[in-house]
Amino acid sequence: MSDRFEIRFAGSGGQGVILAAVITGEAAALFEGLEAVQSQSYGPEARGGKSKSEVVISKSKIDYPKASNPDLQIILNQVACDEFASDTKKDGIILVDDTFVTTLPSGPAKVVSLPIVKTAREKIGRELVTNMVALGATARVLEDKGLVKPESLKKAILARVPKGTEEMNEKAFNEGYSLIG
Repeated sequence: MSDRFEIRFAGSGGQGVILAAVITGEAAALFEGLEAVQSQSYGPEARGGKSKSEVVISKSKIDYPKASNPDLQIILNQVACDEFASDTKKDGIILVDDTFVTTLPSGPAKVVSLPIVKTAREKIGRELVTNMVALGATARVLEDKGLVKPESLKKAILARVPKGTEEMNEKAFNEGYSLIG
């Protein structure tokens, strides 16, 4: 890993992008021993308004808490895609939801279109767990980069989700993980 790895989750309010980033940061810091900082930005509309949340992970102290050129972006709607995709590092990865992102970004970053919302709806029966499906796909990328193990993300998820929803959230995570082969 280079000294700094930037991740941005982006979508609309209510899709759980802030919680996804918090869980990612906690997994990195609490279970992998890395430095991590999380920040967020959302419109006053809360549900339905534009929302983004970022995590910076590093083996050393983090001098700036925001993502300026994310190595990885998880984008859940077209508005967020149009606004944020171009920020991605040229050798970075953009995971987009294929339901709400209909025009894929162009550029040097690798774009992977995944049925994130569709998986939450059809495999879990609750769109509410879209963020957990997205975290599963994120886990695959972070594992491939040697940053955060899927088990660490699962532990962080189970520590954060409301009691009684652990099984549903873990299933959503596993479905998202399996989306990337």
